[in-house]
Amino acid sequence: MATTNARAGVAVVVVTHDSGTTLAECLRRVLAADGVAEVAVVDNASRDGAPERAEFAHAADARFRVVRNSGNPGFATACNQGAQATRSPWLLFLNPDCFIAPDTVARLLNVASGDPGLGVLGADVRDARGEREAAARRRDPTLARALGQTFGLGGVVVPAEASMPPVARVDVVSGALMFVPRAAFEALGGFDAGYRLHCEDLDLCRRAREAGMTVLVANDAPVAHAKGGSSAGRPLFVRWHKHRGMWRYYRKFDGARDPAWKRAVVFAGLAGLAALRLAGAVPAALRARFAR
Repeated sequence: MATTNARAGVAVVVVTHDSGTTLAECLRRVLAADGVAEVAVVDNASRDGAPERAEFAHAADARFRVVRNSGNPGFATACNQGAQATRSPWLLFLNPDCFIAPDTVARLLNVASGDPGLGVLGADVRDARGEREAAARRRDPTLARALGQTFGLGGVVVPAEASMPPVARVDVVSGALMFVPRAAFEALGGFDAGYRLHCEDLDLCRRAREAGMTVLVANDAPVAHAKGGSSAGRPLFVRWHKHRGMWRYYRKFDGARDPAWKRAVVFAGLAGLAALRLAGAVPAALRARFAR
């Protein structure tokens, strides 16, 4: 049985909802990583049995626990529950389809410990082909930047380069992996539970920066992101809540001070984009439904 001092280590929070086989591999790597003091799996009413299998597999590890919800309150709420269920001074929010290396947590802790003003730290998140994901390094999604991104003029995404500094300051990091000092997380009030799925990462990073904290990405800490799991089986649900989250984010941070015409343009643009993407997701939703 592995033990680590929770008062000096990192608490890893993994939120799951029918995450499938990736959860087992994610947790195996987490529990083998240096510096992990606690692991809290928050289960949002999974039906695939993965959380139960994980609980059985790691029953002898005192660091491990499962927090169960009778329904699915959303990703942000579940992350907050995981934070409340642990006590370590550092929090690592990790998607169940992310696979870390043995030294990933130690690398992140080393960077975080060197910045007393840190709010959020991300990693070099990479897809199944080993390519850097755009979501790992982003700017705030203003209307001008969103339009620039759409027409290939540059905007929200910070282009990844072959050679980058070990640590870089960005506006937003990927919600697939977010390393946060507990003191900063509590000062910010945790994740905004008004988001059900998507845009929680944009919101937390924005509030951290507005509070004078830094948002960094550790470019020398690669993390494999398999993608899929519960999101792949619920394309309509995911699309709807993604665009709902985008509208909430805009109203919360920018809408109040924008003129009426700009609010109308943003609303129309998001509504149109949502309609197109929801329509495109229907075939996938039907396949997922009849595949059960």
